[in-house]
Amino acid sequence: MPHYCCRCGHHPLVRRVPDGDTHERDCCSTCGYIAYDNPRVIAGAILEREGRLLLCQRGIPPRVGTWTLPAGFMERGESVEETAHREVWEETGIHAEILTPYSIFSVPPTNELYIIYRARLLGWNDAPGHETQAVDWFRAEEIPWDAIFYPAIRQILERYIDEHAGGTYGIYTGSMESGTIHFMR
Repeated sequence: MPHYCCRCGHHPLVRRVPDGDTHERDCCSTCGYIAYDNPRVIAGAILEREGRLLLCQRGIPPRVGTWTLPAGFMERGESVEETAHREVWEETGIHAEILTPYSIFSVPPTNELYIIYRARLLGWNDAPGHETQAVDWFRAEEIPWDAIFYPAIRQILERYIDEHAGGTYGIYTGSMESGTIHFMR
């Protein structure tokens, strides 16, 4: 959080529970401004083509060189679906149709909310952006499991592979530690 008030410039902000609130916030004792530090939304997609899953090799910190699903932070004025579409394009050069939610999970230690969709490739005419070293399609047995960026991404991939084999996809909701898979019938 900022050390200075973004409204009046006062320093330092005071950590307290504002009147009528339930959480500690950074507050300005001069003008009354309350600085909220709410979770950041990350959206992306899992794409499958001919039995292969799309992964991107990270070209920026943290963990440069690891593999992940195309995903990134939501921007002001975007819907979550628009974010997923943009992030797939920026990180892979692929234009995708965003289909259905697949995984919605919280990561409390980093104050993030991940929303991963299933998506379908529409076209691949562009090069990946600067955040990506490489883009590749992997069969389950080819995935570089030891180089997956984040444990939750590994869990998503493992679950998708299992569900794809059964032909039924659920929606996972929960946190990085535990959750529930909801199957629509």
